[in-house]
Amino acid sequence: MSITVTVPLLFSIAETPAPEEGDRYVSGLSTGKKLLLLGLLLVVVVTALRYSVGGMGRFSPLASSLRDILSPIQRGMMIAGRELGDFIATPGRLIGLTKRYQQLEEQNSQLESQLLQFKEISEENSRLKGMLDFSTNMASQMTTKAAAVTGRDYGNWLGTITINKGAAQGINSNMAVITPAGLVGRVTRVSKNTAEVLLITDSRSGVGSMVQETRAPGIVEGVSGGKGSLVVVNIPPDLTPSPGDRVITSGLDGSIFPKGIPIGTVRNVRKDEAGLFKMADVEPYVDFNRLEEVLVVTSLTLKTP
Repeated sequence: MSITVTVPLLFSIAETPAPEEGDRYVSGLSTGKKLLLLGLLLVVVVTALRYSVGGMGRFSPLASSLRDILSPIQRGMMIAGRELGDFIATPGRLIGLTKRYQQLEEQNSQLESQLLQFKEISEENSRLKGMLDFSTNMASQMTTKAAAVTGRDYGNWLGTITINKGAAQGINSNMAVITPAGLVGRVTRVSKNTAEVLLITDSRSGVGSMVQETRAPGIVEGVSGGKGSLVVVNIPPDLTPSPGDRVITSGLDGSIFPKGIPIGTVRNVRKDEAGLFKMADVEPYVDFNRLEEVLVVTSLTLKTP
């Protein structure tokens, strides 16, 4: 652009008419200034062209200098832009993380619930399998019907329970109730589809028993306020049991309880208040605080030797 401007200027200078004689000095000064300006303009144009045209594969000196000067500024602007972008994007990421966390919490709750259900089913299957094995092994002596515990007397937690089988299912009063662990109690009252069971831990209960090791007879009674404890009374003094001996049903109380059903183990032995007999504290085999399923003995076949 500078060259195209300069050429017409030269022609304009050449075509300028000669000044008159009286103005020659002034005209000479004006022409010199014009030539000086023209020279300076040519120098600037040439210099600009030399610095603006680079070789192949490299930057021109001017572009190179400018890039070197602007590079730190560009880097700072790039870092600032990135940080600003991260700052702007952070709330969105936090919202996304919050939603994802809530989803994971819900999934975790569902998995925990399923795990508890599977565990409950597994434990119930184990208990029922134990009942089935017990019922199968004792099939030649008794017939049993499984029932679930559906209620308890909150005023006497270890006194009575309610089961979900009744007269319609063949349940009658004075039937023995057991678990694979041992003796539970006996049926006292029956409705169409439910029955009430008096536990052996109730103080109103009495079960004919026998110490398996010494064959000492006795009566197992519940202890009032004893938190599930049992006591064997009327033990002959010459047949004193020892701690750890096993107590079973004797089958001598009107055949309500079949002979040989486990009741518990002897913890300690002492004299009764009258001093005529011995009595023994017994730890029951059945955990009466965790009763969930039971077996009702609906019929009994006594074996003859």
